[in-house]
Amino acid sequence: MTDAPLPDTVDLPSASAGLIDDARARFNARVLAAAQALYSVASINMFSTAALAGILLAPSPRWATLPITMYIIGTALMTWPAAMLMQRIGRRNGFLLGATAGLLAAIGATWAIFERDFVLFCAATMLQGVYQAFAQYYRFAAADTASLSFRPKAISWVLAGSIAGALFGPILVMNTRDLFAPVTFAGNFAAAGMFTMLALIVLAFVNVPLPTAEQREELEPTRPLPEILHNPRLIVAILTGMMAYGMMNLLMTATPLAMVGCGLSVDQSAWVIQWHVLAMYVPSFFTGALIVRYGVERIIAIGLALNALAALVNMTGLRMENFGFGLVLLGIGWNFAFIGATTMVAENHRPAERARVQGLNDFSVFATVALTSFASGQILDALGWNAVNLALFPMLAFAALALAWLVLKTRRAAATAG
Repeated sequence: MTDAPLPDTVDLPSASAGLIDDARARFNARVLAAAQALYSVASINMFSTAALAGILLAPSPRWATLPITMYIIGTALMTWPAAMLMQRIGRRNGFLLGATAGLLAAIGATWAIFERDFVLFCAATMLQGVYQAFAQYYRFAAADTASLSFRPKAISWVLAGSIAGALFGPILVMNTRDLFAPVTFAGNFAAAGMFTMLALIVLAFVNVPLPTAEQREELEPTRPLPEILHNPRLIVAILTGMMAYGMMNLLMTATPLAMVGCGLSVDQSAWVIQWHVLAMYVPSFFTGALIVRYGVERIIAIGLALNALAALVNMTGLRMENFGFGLVLLGIGWNFAFIGATTMVAENHRPAERARVQGLNDFSVFATVALTSFASGQILDALGWNAVNLALFPMLAFAALALAWLVLKTRRAAATAG
């Protein structure tokens, strides 16, 4: 078995040339960009307000971030089943199922806040995680029928939807928080439910055909998963993605709580989250070009360095500027490190193995994010904001050492071959 990257030029559902249709791909990309924008608004609402609502509902402030943790757990548990299910029932039906879960989650969360029921609120956010699990595949669905030349554009169009969500998400948070005053935050989740209803309408127009029986047979995995994972480069890619997303979530989850705790407003925290999300997605339009020009390992290393700088900026003060600049650096660092890790994953499995490898990768990533979400609230309550930032560095060291080991191993192999 070789450790060299395997060719990866097509998405799973596009393995047969009979599925390629750029006109359909353009239509789907536009539809899914709109769906991504609507999903992003609900997601930003979750990260901006769920922990703050948790303070009001939880038996102790230490459990304030548990709703976000349950949100991530719901995502982690559903990522693999979502990928497998959509191979059977199709993209559109899967996406509609996910958005329906999001609508039920919004209704449940609103009701839980009215009833001051912390357990129900956590259950609702977990169901919202199911919505997120399906939404993670919007970008892949946009590329399902695209030619190789149009595929990057299709993915970029969907990512552009996240930018629209980042622009309008804080407006939702600020203008609906007191919609049902004096019951704070219930209006946020009710409004998120309305956006999810719009997403259901939009997703009904997705048009990605299911592969035929013969095409499915061609797409069956050819190697057992343990053999696929025998590639050190793939293992390092998955581990790096886990740490990149875990570090980002560790700080992002605690930021609204820390800002409100030091006297800043909910509106100010919403704007910081907005700029953070913009920093996460805007660089996507040129990160790929940077990877091609400078190499994926260098871009990941820069992303890790930016994460370290973000934590240091956060620890230098408790002003709005510290939170804002720190979270922007964190967003750019996440973009470089996570997209770099995703690129490495894509380079190290065969097209027919993509669903299983993607499912394993996303499950591993969101399981890590769930742990960091829970740890974030515990550390913030027990030790404070600086301790949350310091907790980033062990994960950073782990990712950096794994990346350095891989680079040295690759260089030794190249020297031996030369």
